[in-house]
Amino acid sequence: MKRVRYAVEDFLRLEDLEVAGKTVLLRVDINSRVDDGNLRMTEKIERHARTMQELSERGAKTVVLSHQGRPGDARFMPLEQHAALLNEFLRVNYVDDIIGPAARNAIRAMCEGEVLLLDNVRMLAEETLNRSAEEHARSIFVRRLAPLCDLYINDAFEASHRSHASLVGFPYVLPAGIGLVTEEELRSLAKLAEVERDVVYVLGGGKLGDVLHFIKRVIASKSCIILTAGRVANAFLEAKEGIRCGIEPEYVEIASEILKISGDKVKIPKDVAIERDGEREEIAVSELKERSGGEHAVGAAASSVSAVSTASSALSSSSSSASSASLRIYDIGSETCDEYISLLSAADAIFVKGPAGVYENEAFAEGTLRIFNAVARSNAFTVLGGGDTTTALKSLGISERAFSYVSLAGGALLKFLLGDELPALEVLRKSRRMN
Repeated sequence: MKRVRYAVEDFLRLEDLEVAGKTVLLRVDINSRVDDGNLRMTEKIERHARTMQELSERGAKTVVLSHQGRPGDARFMPLEQHAALLNEFLRVNYVDDIIGPAARNAIRAMCEGEVLLLDNVRMLAEETLNRSAEEHARSIFVRRLAPLCDLYINDAFEASHRSHASLVGFPYVLPAGIGLVTEEELRSLAKLAEVERDVVYVLGGGKLGDVLHFIKRVIASKSCIILTAGRVANAFLEAKEGIRCGIEPEYVEIASEILKISGDKVKIPKDVAIERDGEREEIAVSELKERSGGEHAVGAAASSVSAVSTASSALSSSSSSASSASLRIYDIGSETCDEYISLLSAADAIFVKGPAGVYENEAFAEGTLRIFNAVARSNAFTVLGGGDTTTALKSLGISERAFSYVSLAGGALLKFLLGDELPALEVLRKSRRMN
């Protein structure tokens, strides 16, 4: 498969565009963490505010589009709270409408330098339909808003792997370019993608599908080592050791396939941390296996996304029983940390996606903290990515300045590194050629 490469030079940048007095439609990704209905301030919101500030200072009338969650999940909500958090950085007006009269009239009434945030674009059914850029360009969404705007700026690199209306439909009909966040992502990630040897990938967190497919492809194309943690590690523990971690069968099957072709490229934990009587206890993987003849059942904390992103639900269900069937994996162990840190020290480039365990609980933050600090001390080119990763950095008090780059992206980042086509960037590249 031919690798697709994207460079900043492929696109029009903010500095290339005259925006004063123009109505600029700005697509960002301020999709953020929600706890009990309350939106949390994130690095996404802060970074995207800089692009809005740049446009405002240059006299643009900036209309902002974004999404939050998806219909049916707990994170799906209007963008009113996002507007409140953005107002900590610059003045942002909000209208609880997207394509109706309220939104269109608000856009027409804007003055130079103003910023207007429209509501969650995923409230429109058309937004997420599986369509081409040309098909999305004919949607009611695009046909209602595009005539009111002069330019389109995509600053949502994090969502560039999706062919959604707000990402591919507008640049099909409007002059288009990239914002400050997308420009920064492209510059930094291109450097990582160019490294062909001695790359170490630390892959943890709770999202399995994209990560396992990434591992399967990257080990066939690069001289690299994969260090697994979180649910990613659990998938391999289940595949290799028969330790049941509650991982979906299709992911265990993918992990098994990877182990057959990976040689010694994929490293899995030799020991893990469990909770016993409210305390951290480390146990060798071999002992877990021996206790039940290779059929040890690990509890829900190891198999839920909450185990690597929100500790409360996992911890509240944890049993203090000494029974092996009640044990839950919350972190990688000290021996595993030592091995991983040694491998990191020899790397030319390091990529980290996801925490190593339930870092929100101090007793189980050790793996994440030690790995992150080792990467921070490295002389390699270091990139961290994914929302859970940036949240963990902030929670553990580790400065982003300690790393070469901290990306806001997750799925799009993995596809970029694999050289896959990113629909939102493809239409932007074509837009430059046409304009």
